[in-house]
Amino acid sequence: MSPHMRLLGFQIISIEGGVCVARLPYSDDLIGEPVTGVLHGGVVTSLLDTTGGAAVLSAIGKPLPLATLDLRIDYLRPAGPGRPIQARVECYKTTYNIAFTRGIAYDEDVNDPVASMAATYMLRTQTTRRAERA
Repeated sequence: MSPHMRLLGFQIISIEGGVCVARLPYSDDLIGEPVTGVLHGGVVTSLLDTTGGAAVLSAIGKPLPLATLDLRIDYLRPAGPGRPIQARVECYKTTYNIAFTRGIAYDEDVNDPVASMAATYMLRTQTTRRAERA
């Protein structure tokens, strides 16, 4: 896990078969709108992106360098102030070089998401390819 996500309090709740569920506790340090106490959108993005990467690693079943190629976030509503936020992301397809994910972030009800996401991740980065040829 990256130092950034450790600082945010990222926790994996479950990870299996290409599906990862993770959580970030609510913190005043993560507020984006001081008047309402709503979390900053970047926090939601970080949660979804990191959960997506974990889902990919779960799907391929081994540690491998990866990088986010494309990340689309649709913000559906503000996260409730004072509430932890969770993400559920599934890796639904992998190829030799690319993994495809989709998921949601939610605060209380998985059926009322805060945001949805779709992302692609590059597998076997340039550094990995050089090592494989050696």
